This record gives sequence, structure tokens and C-alpha cells, in this order.
Amino acid sequence: MPEQLPAYPVQPNEEARLSALADFHLLDTPPEQEFDRLAELAARLFKVPIVLISLLDRDRQFLKARVGMDVCETSREVSFCAHAIMQDDVFLVPDAMQDPRFATNPLVLGPPFIRFYAGKPLATASGEKLGTVCLIDHEPRDRFGEEDRRNLGDLAALVMDRMELRRLDYATTISRRRFENIAATSPDAIICSNAREQVTFWNRAAQRLFGYTAEEMLDRSVSAIVPDSWRRIYEAELARLKRGEPMELADRTIVLSGRRRDGSEFPAEYSLSTWDEGGTTSVGAIVRDITERRRNEERLFRLASLDPLTDLPNRGAWQTQAAATLAAGEPAGVLLLDLDGFKDVNDTLGHSAGDAVLREVGARIQRVCEGAIMVARLGGDEFVVLLRGDGLAEAERVAGALVRAIAQPFEFAGERIDVGVSIGIALAPEHGRRAEDLLGAADLALYKAKAAGRGRYELFRASFRDVAIARRAFETELRRAYERGEFVVFYQPQVATETGAVTGAEALLRWRHPQRGLLTPAHFVKVLGESALSQHVGEWVLREACREAARWRRAVPGFRMGVNLFETQFRSVGLVETVAQALADADLPAAALELEIVENTLMRDDQATLQLLQALRAVGVGLAFDDYGTGFASLSLLKRYPVTRLKIDRSFIRNVIVDEEDAAVVRAVIYLGRSFGLEVTAEGVESGSQLEFLRANRCPGAQGYLFGKPVPPAKFERMFLDMPAGGAG
Repeated sequence: MPEQLPAYPVQPNEEARLSALADFHLLDTPPEQEFDRLAELAARLFKVPIVLISLLDRDRQFLKARVGMDVCETSREVSFCAHAIMQDDVFLVPDAMQDPRFATNPLVLGPPFIRFYAGKPLATASGEKLGTVCLIDHEPRDRFGEEDRRNLGDLAALVMDRMELRRLDYATTISRRRFENIAATSPDAIICSNAREQVTFWNRAAQRLFGYTAEEMLDRSVSAIVPDSWRRIYEAELARLKRGEPMELADRTIVLSGRRRDGSEFPAEYSLSTWDEGGTTSVGAIVRDITERRRNEERLFRLASLDPLTDLPNRGAWQTQAAATLAAGEPAGVLLLDLDGFKDVNDTLGHSAGDAVLREVGARIQRVCEGAIMVARLGGDEFVVLLRGDGLAEAERVAGALVRAIAQPFEFAGERIDVGVSIGIALAPEHGRRAEDLLGAADLALYKAKAAGRGRYELFRASFRDVAIARRAFETELRRAYERGEFVVFYQPQVATETGAVTGAEALLRWRHPQRGLLTPAHFVKVLGESALSQHVGEWVLREACREAARWRRAVPGFRMGVNLFETQFRSVGLVETVAQALADADLPAAALELEIVENTLMRDDQATLQLLQALRAVGVGLAFDDYGTGFASLSLLKRYPVTRLKIDRSFIRNVIVDEEDAAVVRAVIYLGRSFGLEVTAEGVESGSQLEFLRANRCPGAQGYLFGKPVPPAKFERMFLDMPAGGAG
């Protein structure tokens, strides 16, 4: 039978590759700090959850170092690295689910759920590819640019440096003949000397590094390459050998300097070993010029530790520093800063303006916090300051100075930009003894500062955490309510003021709580609206309302359904498609649906909002401006945005008969509606006198308890549509 080919690509020189891999003696070895350190650096630098330093054996992949994975090996058959070593450069898989080579791979469909992969081969000087340094993410990534490729290549070079050093360390323990064979082709200088300091072996790499030929150095004193900076160390070690004592620096890797033939010095890494030979002690040294490596390491660690926009330390660097400070038992204070109104800068003036503001904010924070342990940017518009000591008065003084400094106007391209800052304060050890606990406490205080009006600072209190715990518990309860079908949709009629005829309804969410009974949105909608769950609940309400509206239009042909949108829905990517699909599934004409939008949404006044509203109008649905008149929306918004209806807030209708100011507001909104060609509906109508006022001022639509309370769909049919039990069907 012909030999079965493996299910993964194999290099033509596979046997030579495996032989080269065996020379490194790294397979099945325990974790080592140097390799782990480089893997952790890669995770921080590229912001990926998983980094592997992988070595490809005949039929398996051994993980010499790993971040974010528990296993130490996998089958080569499912390994992405088996494909990566076939390349000379970075092997890139932007989305494994879209790549036919990997779409059904068990590492894609199951743990670790690979979506993005980038692997750089680990290649020897002679070209054998032994494995990879690879980056893995659970989400696809569209971009991995030239700078990323260069950084990953430099990391792979650092890993190969470590591996080569390990190979040469091992070589010193085997026979001299084999050692000389390996040493002859080594990229590192290898030097042997006897107890009398005479050089007995000098390879070609030593000649390139130090400038002396082997003929010049054999039998010459090795002190020729020892600079004055560590000559005393060298002489002390030599004295130990002459006394028959072991060298202190033997079997260790140390960083010292080397001296070339021309007298210049360079940073070098020395691995020293000794052995007995012919009754005397011999010394071996593996010497590597680490100038380039040190430069690359410093550059990569800088990239991994600094925010590229502001040049401040990043989140990882701050966490490391905070952890070290707290582990040393030092008291400290944390100020967590979040800019107020920053999103409007990006939305109105563009990201260039936003970047300029962030850079200047970072500079202002540094000027105010000159004595801080560290100022860092955590990401977005969030900054953090680590202060010395746990003095509340000093922390509040600095926080106040920061609020004032950042409130000063910024300027970009001749435009004045105003932003503010809110700050949360936490102190160690009072509010936490670990970096993550302290940052969490500051975050809770920041949330409180934002809620209290922004442009201020707040000190953490234990009650904040109690509230946060209760809030998380309530969010969990809301999720369970959604999963158990406890949410229901009620409907309130909307009528024509002149005839009293029902023209439509507004869909309103209710919660049938198993213990507390029927709850209105006042009990839960604020927490629900700020959670990710609101997007799912909002879509469910939309679909339910469309389905009911389609049935009810059979009884009332022009029936129109109003549906409120959560802010999370409005900001979701697929809102237009979701609305179109809900209409199609219910077989409901787009004109029969009206989406109600709160003033805060329109007040953003940005291009993205305008484009989204235009896209929704292109579908054909109506757009109602809810609670109009309660905020600060300008008249220009009515001209700029494709709104189709104004809904007068109930707060103006309540006293419209007795309060002339409220009456004036209502008349003005009705007039605006007529002037802009918009429909107008008054909410909260509860009395006949209010209805008469609306009729007298030609307000076409109304909604409120005078006409009917929100009720379940079956009751709505009986009360307002004169439909028999079982509905229009």
C-alpha cells in the first residue's frame, strides 16, 4: 500500500528540520522565565488573549510558552502553526470561520475558539523552521499592518536568540568533537581557554565579533577581550580556578561588555561553563553581541507599555506599577478620570480633533500631577493617576486642580473645544489592597460623579459597592425575566382629537414579576436601558408590536403602531436591517410603523445620527420625536432631521388649562408641527377640558387615560377595535 500522506502540509526538508529541532533539546521541557516573558510581552503588545511559542514535532505541537491556554501540546493535524512554518513571513488568518482550511477545525469550533491567527516562523540561521510565535484572538481582525508584521518578526528573533543560547548551553555538555562541529556553524562567538588563560578554541563567529583571527588568538591570553570595566571580576574568577575552587559565574548567563580588537566595547551576554580535561580545568564561553536585541527589546517593551497617542503608560504598565506599589505595602491614591462631552468632539470635528484633545489632556494631567507615581491612559477618554500616600485632602486637592485644568478651553484648527472631566477617587489600603480592587472602587466613585452632574470628583464609599452589587443582581434578574418570558407588551390607544376615532397605539413594555406583580417601566427601564439586554428586549417588543399591528389593520386599515427604541438599539449597527426584517416577517407596511426617539438621541446632532434617521425614513417608517419640549432641542433639528411627528410631553398637558406658560408651549409646538408639515400628538390627556383645549388649537392627535390606559392585546381588541374574542383572524 502507498504511504498515507499526513493531513497537514509538510516541508520537503522535514527530516532535516526535525533533526535541527532535536539539537535544541527544548521539547517537553518545563516553562522557563525568559520564554514566558516574551510571550507575555507579545500579549500586551498586540492586545490578544492568547500567545503561543510553539515547536512543531513530527506529529504534535509542543507549547514551550503560552499565555491564555492551559494545554502544553496539541495534535499537529489541527495546528495552525503547521501551516505557518510553510511560510517565510507572517502567516495570517483574519477570520478562521471564513477560511476553508480552518472553518471546521476543532480549535475554531471549540476551545480556544480561534478566529484570528498570526504566526511568524522560528527559523534557524540555516533556514530550518522549528515552530512559531503566534497570536490568537477570539474575534476576527481585519487589520495586521506592516508595523505589526515587523514587531512580530522582531519577537520571533528574540525567541530564536533564547533558543540558540539554550542549544549552545547544551552543546558544552557533550563530546568536544561534536561541540566543535556545532560551534563551527554557530552565529555566536564560542571561546575555550585553559587554566593558564590561554585560548584553546576560537570559532569564526568569535573572529567576526572581536576582530581577531583564530591564528592570532590560539595560545594567547583571553584577557585581550576583557575590558577594564569588569577586569577585577575576571581576575577574581581566575584566582578561584588557580586555587581549585569553582567559578562563581559558571553555569550562568550574565550581561557584561566585550572589547573588540579596535578597543571599542559592546554589550554582550556571556554563558560560562567549566569542565575537567587532562587533569586541568577548562573554561568555555558563549558570547553574543546583544546590541540589536537590546534595542529591539526596548522598542517592543516601550510599545507594549506606552499608549501610542499620548506617550503615557498604558493600562498594562499602570496595572504592573500599581500592583508593585501595593505589594510593597505603600499607601496610595487612585484618581480615575473620564472626559465629559468627548464623544461630541469626535462626532462633530472628527477623530483628528479628538486625538489632539486627548494628547493635550494627557499633558495637562502630567503638569498637575508632577509628583504622582504614574499617570496613564487606560484607553478611549479614560485616564488614571497613581498618587503617593493615602491622604484624602491631597487626593481631593489634585482632583479639584484636574477638574479646573481640563475645563479650560482647547483649540484645534481655529475651533474652540470645551470638554470637562469627572473623577473617581479611591485610597489604598482603605478601599482596596490590590490594583484591580482599587481601580474598581475608583470606577464606582466615577460612576457616582457622572450621575451627580459631571465636572466633579467623588470619593469612593462602601455603599457604592453595595449599590453596584444590587444593580448586577437586578440585571441578572432582568435577564432571567427575558429568558422566562415575563416581559409583556401593553398597548395604549392614540386617537384623532376631532372624532375620537382610534388611529393607532403605542407599544409599552411591562414586566409580570412572579412576586411583585405587574411592573411599569418606571421600576426597571433605567437599569434595563443601560444593559446589553435592552437590545434583545427592544427587538422583541418591535417584532411583537409589528405582528399585532398587522392583525389590527384588518379592522382599522390605517392603524399605526408606535414603538419606543432603547438607546442601545439606536446605536447598534444593524438597526435598519432589524426594522426591515420585522416589517417583512409581520407583513406590515412600513408606513404603519412609527419609531419613537427621545430628545437625547437627536441632541447628538452628528452625521451618524442623521444618516441613520435618513436610512430609517428610506425604509418608509415614521419617526416620532418623543417628549418634545422638555429639553433643549433647537428648532434647527426639526429642519435637519427627517422627523415625521412631534409628541407633546404630558408635563405640559397636565396644567395646560391653569398654567398660561404650559399653554403657550403647547400652542407653540402645535404651530411648529403645522409649519414643518409634521403630525402632532399630545400625551397624558386625562380630562375633557384638556381635550377641548387641544381641539381649539387644532392639535390633530391625542393619547392618555381619557381615551384608555395601556392594556394587553386581547383587551385592546375588545375595548378599542370592536373585535370579537380571537382577534381579527
